[in-house]
Parts: sequence; structure tokens; C-alpha cells
Amino acid sequence: MSVARRRISPNLIGGGWILLSAVTFTTMITLVKYLGEGYPPAVESTYRQIASVIVLAPVILRGGWASMKTSRPWLMIAMVAMSTASLVLSLRSYQLMPFAKANALSFTKTLWLVPLARIFLRERLDAVRAGVACVGFGGVLVMLSPGRGFAFGTGEMVALAAALTAAGVIICMKALSGNHKMRTILAWSATVGLGFSLVPALPVWRWPTPVDLLLLLAMGAMGVATQATYLKGLSIGEAAAITPVDYSRLLMVALLGWLLFNELPTVSTLVGAAMVIVATLLLSWHEMRRYRAQGAVLTALE
Repeated sequence: MSVARRRISPNLIGGGWILLSAVTFTTMITLVKYLGEGYPPAVESTYRQIASVIVLAPVILRGGWASMKTSRPWLMIAMVAMSTASLVLSLRSYQLMPFAKANALSFTKTLWLVPLARIFLRERLDAVRAGVACVGFGGVLVMLSPGRGFAFGTGEMVALAAALTAAGVIICMKALSGNHKMRTILAWSATVGLGFSLVPALPVWRWPTPVDLLLLLAMGAMGVATQATYLKGLSIGEAAAITPVDYSRLLMVALLGWLLFNELPTVSTLVGAAMVIVATLLLSWHEMRRYRAQGAVLTALE
């Protein structure tokens, strides 16, 4: 491996994939917000899974049974179950609350992810990573205007439950990515996830109009892209180091909420978003310096 190649930190590359996943996720939830409460979240989740199966069908069929082969079936099932629950809860939170607030609350998953990555994945947690995560989450708290007090209603509780299950999904995906191909994880998420989504969807099923069908399928395609790019990032970098990059969607959602839904960002939203940006830049700078220092040591030993 060349010296130039070694100087490109895997955490920086992984962070780039996480940034791309933030773009596709923002597109997906914008479609959810646009469709409004006309479709129950379980139904939206099912259409998302249908789109996933359609998009991934060529990959699954080409690989045959090997696409579904896994040495850790129970971990796969746990990941898909938590992913389905997180998706349904998350979709509902965007229906119940303002766009920016629902999105901001989703970042409470970082509180769970950092210690879980240390406990279950044995990833190193230094002071800078912990500090940056705290600063980023502090920005989320500022965006929620804690000085005015919190009113935890149904929407807030649903959003927090979605964040907790999302953290569990990330840990499972990171554990599986070490000895599973991406197509296997995505194949399980699409096919088994469709079955899980249908259970709560059937009692409240509603057939969409042709236009809504296209929007629902587009939402599903963005969901697949989000999962694929996020998984790619996790397979390259360390979870605790690269997931703060996902905070970038705070700005994306605030901007789209203003442009599309006339939800003007407040001062607290702008201040919190600035804190998130600073935290993400500090993390990237720290990882670049650390990786370059390691490359210098390896060069000296050659």
C-alpha cells in the first residue's frame, strides 16, 4: 500500500458515505412529510419495503440462495425487526411533529450508540470522540430550546423510541458487516423486512393514487439508498467516529422545512446547527491528524 493511500483515513472515507446517506434520508422523509397523515406509517413502511425488494431483486436473483446465506441468522432477524420498528416509529414521529424537531430528536440515538459501540464492538473511545459526540448532541438540545422546557407528548416519545431502536440497528449492522457482504444484509432487510412491515399494515391498509404510488416507491428507493450508503460507511470507518457526520441532515431538514413547508428555522435551530457543524469538522480534523500520524510512523519503520 502506498504512503499516499495510507494517508486517506478510513474514517474520512466512511464519513463521506454517511454524508451521502444523510442526503438520501432527507429526501425520503421530505416525501413522508409531503404525503402527510394520509397513509399510516406501517403502510408507508410496507411500500418502502416493496420498493426495496424491487430495487434489490436483480442482485438477490443473481446471487440466488447465497444472497440470503448467513452464519448469524438470529442477529439478522434482530436487526431487521429493530429496523422495521425504528422505521415505523420514525415515520409516525414526522407525522406528529414539526419537521425539524422530529429530525433533531432522532439524533438522541448518538447517546446510545457511543457506549454501545464501546461495549459490543470494542471500539476505542478517546476523549476527543466522546467530547465531539457530546458537543453534537448539545447542539441538538439547543435546537430543541431546552430553556423553554420540554413537553414530552406522544410525538416526542415515539421519536425517542425510534432513536433507541435505530441505535440497536447500527450496532447490529456494524457487527454483521465484518463477515457478511452488503448484498446479504440488504437482501434480509428487504425481504424479511417486508414480512415484518405487513403485519401491522394489513389492518389499516390503503391503496394509493397513481401519483402517491410513485411517491411512495420513490420514498422506498431513497430508503434503500440510505441503508446501502450508511452500511458502506460503517464497513469502512468506526461507528463512534463517523456517525456524527450524520448530523449534517439537521441543516438539510431545516432548509427544506423552510423552503417547502414554510417552517422558518428559529435562532436556537441556527445556533444548534452551528454547533453540529463545528463538532463534525473537529472530528474530521482529529481523525485526519491521527491517521496521518500513524502513516508517518509506518513510513519511518519501512
